[in-house]
Amino acid sequence: MTRPHWDRCIAHFDDAVGSFAADYFGDSSRRCLVVAAAGFDPRSLRIPTLLSEALGGRLSGLFVREERGTPDAGLIAAATENAQALSEMVSGCHIESVDIFGVDNAPVAGARIASVISNYTIPSEVTDVVLDMTALSIGIGFPAAKLLLHYCEENDLAFHIMIASNPELDDEIASEPGDRPIAVRGFAGADQSASPLEIAKIWIPQLARGRSAALTEIGRSVGETYKICPVVPFPARDPRRADALVAEYQTQLVDEWQVDPRDLVYVSERNPLDCYRTLSTLKARYDQTVADIFEPAIILSPIGSRVMAAGALMAALEHDLPVQYIETVRYAFDPTQPAAEPSQDMIVHLLLSGPAYSQFQTPASQVSQTPYSGASE
Repeated sequence: MTRPHWDRCIAHFDDAVGSFAADYFGDSSRRCLVVAAAGFDPRSLRIPTLLSEALGGRLSGLFVREERGTPDAGLIAAATENAQALSEMVSGCHIESVDIFGVDNAPVAGARIASVISNYTIPSEVTDVVLDMTALSIGIGFPAAKLLLHYCEENDLAFHIMIASNPELDDEIASEPGDRPIAVRGFAGADQSASPLEIAKIWIPQLARGRSAALTEIGRSVGETYKICPVVPFPARDPRRADALVAEYQTQLVDEWQVDPRDLVYVSERNPLDCYRTLSTLKARYDQTVADIFEPAIILSPIGSRVMAAGALMAALEHDLPVQYIETVRYAFDPTQPAAEPSQDMIVHLLLSGPAYSQFQTPASQVSQTPYSGASE
């Protein structure tokens, strides 16, 4: 399904998100459901708190507690504390535990979250659904986004994505990858097996600190590729972040993947629309270049920054692109140990569907008159 309104997607950043929430959700006619994580991440409360302040008792919540492996006692305590805070903050609060791995250690996150959402009854008075991707894993967040977006489009509800991003905090959370790279549930891509042309793959992995082992395994599962185009954050809050990632991944980039420096993909660290538009442009150009010669196939692996991953999510939904990932077995992080140089969260809001786009078919010169269309980067 094409969504041309995303070319002019309504977005807000940082302080503008708070102003938007107070104005838009402050309207007494708004009833909102927030779907978010109830885990150890210190940012888990940021978006629900912002929404609760604007909506009060008009906010309900479906919170996911991801269960994997044998986590550290400190992480369990932090998750329990966050879950309690969410229960006290959101009157209509439902917390659901979701197993990430099955009894045979196979990843089952996508199937489990699909079951949770399908069995959850969204109140009939709800006008807006917010997916808070801040602390949701890719295996949970992507299937949830696809299901909720479909529901909202079918029922003419507003569907929002919100993220509290902090790249410096992301760097402090270490993860141990599993050993089974798979496609994210609902993101296997179009079936190209019947094509008479040879399939030429482009793999687009998102580089993130400490994730080289995971990306190496994913790369092996992808197999032979025509090109590999790694995604790095630029512009970024730390101007040297892209350089540091290239240095960390030097062995893979040079020896294993043989990446031409011209094939690096630079996208904004704080604006998911930059990633979405860049990937959409890349796909259009690649399709045109190999038309009638090869069957083009673009495979995404958005691990790391949830802001950049949100842009990849939009591109995957728009163009039916496969998303290959590897589930995390366990995390290592001390939520009680403050960072030496604490950094401020960056807040992002995207409106992906709803009545605000009902006049999209009007001339482009009038699109800017749509309510809440400002505050872009």
